[in-house]
Amino acid sequence: MTKPPTSKDVAALAGVSQSTVSFVVNGKDVVAEATRKRVEEAMRKLNYQPNAGARTLRTSKTNIIALFVEMNEVSDANETTPYIDAIVKAARQRDYDVILNTTHDGVAALKRMAGKSICDGFILMDVRSEDPRVPIATELNLPVVLAGRTNNPMGLDSVDADGRVAARLAVDELAQTGHHHVAMVGPQLGTDVHEYSFVEDFYTAAHDRAMEHGMEFSIVQRLGDGWDGIESTANQLLAHVDDRLGIIVRQPRPTEWLLRTLRRHDAIPGQDVSVVSYCSDFAAASFEWPVTNISTLPEQLSERAADILFDRLNGDTGDAHFELLAPTTITRRSTIIDWNAR
Repeated sequence: MTKPPTSKDVAALAGVSQSTVSFVVNGKDVVAEATRKRVEEAMRKLNYQPNAGARTLRTSKTNIIALFVEMNEVSDANETTPYIDAIVKAARQRDYDVILNTTHDGVAALKRMAGKSICDGFILMDVRSEDPRVPIATELNLPVVLAGRTNNPMGLDSVDADGRVAARLAVDELAQTGHHHVAMVGPQLGTDVHEYSFVEDFYTAAHDRAMEHGMEFSIVQRLGDGWDGIESTANQLLAHVDDRLGIIVRQPRPTEWLLRTLRRHDAIPGQDVSVVSYCSDFAAASFEWPVTNISTLPEQLSERAADILFDRLNGDTGDAHFELLAPTTITRRSTIIDWNAR
């Protein structure tokens, strides 16, 4: 996904000022007809969509924002909680409260809450590549920030973690410590890896990076949910355990299930096999074997989403944000074998 065009890009193509573009977008009649048509043509060529969150806000405020998070019996609370905590903290610092919506009827809930006028803005998490909430969000007379990426944000602000950079850091760590094989714990069999952009990015970038290093690479799909789903693939995951194997896994719960599986098969992390996880620092340090990890940056991502939302609430009408937050470091813990030092 490329960065969306801005009003500056439109102005440059049309040969006008950004203020003129703003006048056209907002329907002001102070622009000459020929100029307006030139700006509209530039917008069409660039597929420019004005920021749907930068609208005139109602004057009566509730000092409440709504946070939409999908939570159910298979959700990973250890992964989700840091995001929620950071948004609540950012809101309280500004004298705002947070309504947490965890229902699955995202579209209906969004309409319902907006219609009741009980909040001033929304942050939507768990954003899918094709997310039905996005078109509805663009129709609201309230600012909406997406904590995640969709194929078409339709002018909404969007912030997400850069899974590509995270995957490269994980593979680089294994390459630099002398590993020959990379096995990645994949998604559950039957799930759509294209559903979430950052997940697809993570798998693709890991494969490509391993190829650059000349390392053998495989993605092993889980045959079911829970620990059994990983245990049933143990033979595939550990096929190269005797030849400098490193395993990459995403999220705290699959990481815990992987560690249990390794123990059961007498493959000790940090001694017989290396493990790198893409999860929060808190989760990585909490396991029986503290896991080498690349942080998902939950606090930073949530704080940035909150900053953008509160800027909108304070009157910011600039172009829509599209930001990818990239991790810069990997934290090496006890699950890495440095084969170069042996």
